[in-house]
Amino acid sequence: MLIKQAQDLTEADVTPHSVYRARRRFMQAGLAAGAALGWPWLARGAIDLGDITPGPYTSDEKKTPYKDVTTYNNFYEFGTSKDDPAVRSGSLVTDPWSVSVGGECDRPGSVGLEDILKAHAMQERIYRLRCVEGWSMVIPWVGFPLADFIKRFQPNSRAKYVEFETLYDKTQMPGQRRRVLDWPYREGLRMDEALHPLTLLAVGLYGEPLPNQNGAPIRLVVPWKYGFKSIKSIVKVRFRETQPVSSWQQAAPSEYGFYSNVNPNVDHPRWSQRR
Repeated sequence: MLIKQAQDLTEADVTPHSVYRARRRFMQAGLAAGAALGWPWLARGAIDLGDITPGPYTSDEKKTPYKDVTTYNNFYEFGTSKDDPAVRSGSLVTDPWSVSVGGECDRPGSVGLEDILKAHAMQERIYRLRCVEGWSMVIPWVGFPLADFIKRFQPNSRAKYVEFETLYDKTQMPGQRRRVLDWPYREGLRMDEALHPLTLLAVGLYGEPLPNQNGAPIRLVVPWKYGFKSIKSIVKVRFRETQPVSSWQQAAPSEYGFYSNVNPNVDHPRWSQRR
């Protein structure tokens, strides 16, 4: 993954604000037309991401086409096939949405998505997200550092890990009717990983709010770990003193560890990670 610092960017790397806004209006019109034609995965919530600025990190890699990003997904809450999330996620209601935060912190509470968006400046960052099956995508994510979100709840000295939880609702997420995993989906990071400047809470991609199948309305993106660590549709965050057990770690501990860092020199038990 090639990462650029903000000081490495030239004026030519930054989209003019007027062009960016025009592009957003064009995309919104196209998405509305798609939704009217009965493509539920094109529907968007009413959230406004506001102004989006280039983030401090980007990449020279070619971006994955929007269609591929939004139609080839792992999101078992909607089914185990790669096309299930795009087809079946129209049932997910993302407005209103709130995230509850608790555990080892001095200011626990619940915060609504609208308040989250108002409190944080949106950045666009181009990250490659890898999957253990061997495929990966280069995506222009829109979001803000997880560290900024964490600090407002003031974790105490006992907070060594951060645990995340996905929405659990069999009506909205029909894949949860099958015991593929022990629902709800859970993930976690060590505190220093959560505070790392590359760790992102994403609320959009390609300048638009996240589609349901990509983890709407708010998800984690950790570019140096395999994609299953970047938990989607987050409703709970908990600060812990002890290491949490993540969903895939619980389901298949011989194949999926807690850390799951991308390392081409360490093969998965059933396939190579070199490419």
